[in-house]
Amino acid sequence: MSLQSVKAFFSEHAPDIEVIETPTSSATVALAAEAHGVEPGQIAKTICMRVGDRVLLVVARGDARIDNRKSRDAFGGKPRMLDAEQVVEITGHPVGGVCPFGLASPLPIYCDTSLRAYEEVVPAAGATNAAVRIGVERMAQLTGAEWCDICEERKAPQ
Repeated sequence: MSLQSVKAFFSEHAPDIEVIETPTSSATVALAAEAHGVEPGQIAKTICMRVGDRVLLVVARGDARIDNRKSRDAFGGKPRMLDAEQVVEITGHPVGGVCPFGLASPLPIYCDTSLRAYEEVVPAAGATNAAVRIGVERMAQLTGAEWCDICEERKAPQ
């Protein structure tokens, strides 16, 4: 059902974007980067969080880490990750296929500024072997996302 809801979302809102299904799993950042021939940072991971009684999605670059202080400041409380069962129930997508498209219920969506390092990113598409290639700004626009800055600063290699 999840993959179909994502395909329906793109059919309605962005028919020029194709859902790419791979023969192997792309459920982790490393597997997705390998399957789509991009660096791990270009994978747009979607994280489902609860802050108080609110549930929200954050989309960030694949190699970014959430900064606890920044996320508390941005969302007004300590974010907690949902467990796999809760994620499926709320988003309609399995862990490894969670994305901001074709959701089971409307959720606030935030795109972390870390994504802006890339013009195009590869988020999952509702299944552990499905993704799309999409412009960062277009993804934010299509999903009604707000921009936030909640990831740790990237350190230059030494």
